[in-house]
Amino acid sequence: MKLGINLGYWQRDPVDDTETVLAAERLGYDQVFTAEAYGSDAFTTLTWYGARTSRIGLGTAVTQMSARTPAATAMHALTLDGLSGGRLVLGLGASGPQVVEGWYGVPFARPLARTREYVRILRDVWRRAEPVTNDGPHYPLPLRRHSPDSGVTGLGKPLKSIAHPVRPDIPIYLGAEGPKNVALSTEIAQGWLPLFVDPSRIEPVFGESLRGRPEGFEIAATVTTIVSDDLPAALEVAKIPLAFYIGGMGARDTNFHLDLIGRLGYAEEAARVQELFLEGRRDEAVRAVPDGLADAISLLGPLGRIKERLALWRESPVTTLLIAGVKDEPTLRAIRDFVRD
Repeated sequence: MKLGINLGYWQRDPVDDTETVLAAERLGYDQVFTAEAYGSDAFTTLTWYGARTSRIGLGTAVTQMSARTPAATAMHALTLDGLSGGRLVLGLGASGPQVVEGWYGVPFARPLARTREYVRILRDVWRRAEPVTNDGPHYPLPLRRHSPDSGVTGLGKPLKSIAHPVRPDIPIYLGAEGPKNVALSTEIAQGWLPLFVDPSRIEPVFGESLRGRPEGFEIAATVTTIVSDDLPAALEVAKIPLAFYIGGMGARDTNFHLDLIGRLGYAEEAARVQELFLEGRRDEAVRAVPDGLADAISLLGPLGRIKERLALWRESPVTTLLIAGVKDEPTLRAIRDFVRD
């Protein structure tokens, strides 16, 4: 099993995790991932760390499709991949309607079809076989005028990237939670980036969706990791982002994180967390997150306990463990030794 770190996105103020990234590279970690939601972006921070390292892989978990056109994302990716000597893994996610339509101001409709079209354009840009065109309804290239008042000149023409990517097939991982999205990742991507995953329940929850995955398909799971002799305190900290995603990262009737927690066996509890969160009772929402859920999808407690629980991940289909929440080199070293023991 490979090992990486996930630094996420800024919660409030700018955070420079260069020392953590350098420690991870010294210790032989395979990858460092960054993320974005509706604040800091994934590419700028990843480029910052890429400029200060020479070996560790660079990944986004995830960049939001609706934040950029496919061509813009392809340009970001080929540029960073070129400057880093071919170290990029491009993680993509469709997000949800609350963020897509509320923050990016674009329609959320048909995320599966949009993702398929988006990925196809990315690969066409990188391969440079011919000028890029797309007849799909979501990202038509070139853009055609549909009516005199559309604002489209009709002068657009197919273009080919003037930059030659160092790799014509940059690896793409999809951030996916729903069964159809996970299945799509096995069809059109080289990997899957699950957010909340219980290693002991991957087969019953995702087995059918993963059935057709090709050889070498990567499953890179982000795992909140809190090393503490006080397990109850660690559980309380681990519950905070869970309550936020269940309650606040989605609308009342459309929340993919809530749906996923239900498939993990906590539907009633998740509904209660959402209710409390939307009522503004956020502390109660955090306390309402089941201990069993927070523990199952995280690595919590003393180092000895974390070592024992890592066995569940080794026995699972996960190919890369992305440690989130650990910043100091001694703890990173201990986890590395446990994983590679």
